[in-house]
Amino acid sequence: MAAPAARHRSRKRALQVIFNWDMRRETVDAAIAHYYLTLHSDDPDADPENDTPLKPDPFMEELVRGTISRMPEIDKEIAANAKNWRLERMPAVDRNILRLAIFEMHQNNLPGPVIIDEAIELARQFSGDEAVPFVNGILDAISKKG
Repeated sequence: MAAPAARHRSRKRALQVIFNWDMRRETVDAAIAHYYLTLHSDDPDADPENDTPLKPDPFMEELVRGTISRMPEIDKEIAANAKNWRLERMPAVDRNILRLAIFEMHQNNLPGPVIIDEAIELARQFSGDEAVPFVNGILDAISKKG
């Protein structure tokens, strides 16, 4: 298993790919390839000197493929727990943070609180202050349902 910092970096990358996929509605493979070819320029692991793409990130790809493949059932869970919010009206980044976290919850590889903490950290980094309690509330409700 990769170190927590490496897994966090993979989650950040997965969020970027899923967000891009959500906006463009391209294939999963195209979204992942797009990340490796272009979005990696903001990644500290990229080599700007040689403009070389990142090495494959298997955990990121697993998260992306798994989240997108289970999107319909994940979206139903979000809708059932997001009081007064329609999925399509949520900020796209928040919607995709939730999708990613819920996919990980279903994998049962980590305790719910760890997944929620990771999602909150992503919300702090990629969204606004109001996203933190929003993401926390929905994920907490879902994790309590088991």
